Amino acid sequence: MKWLIIFAALAPLSSMANMLNNTNDPNQPGYNPSTQRVQSEMQTQQAQQQLKLQADQQRQSQDLQRKVQEQRNSASQRILKSQPGSNTQPPVQQNSN
Repeated sequence: MKWLIIFAALAPLSSMANMLNNTNDPNQPGYNPSTQRVQSEMQTQQAQQQLKLQADQQRQSQDLQRKVQEQRNSASQRILKSQPGSNTQPPVQQNSN
């Protein structure tokens, strides 16, 4: 989520930098506005895909950590239950009214 905010803040700067790029000069040989537009769109799409990939990787990492913790907790519970005397119920307190 943090990366998405950073990307959103930097996206306008990248388009401004693209305007300053000399390859956008129509007087330069090889200038093709549609090529520049496609290139810019591809760069934007690549940045968005990288952010999505990072978010997916972070989510997968968190899911994996959660599953490992659940397995540890489950193993701990099994060990505690297998200890001698763990099958007995705690004494029930009765009201003496």
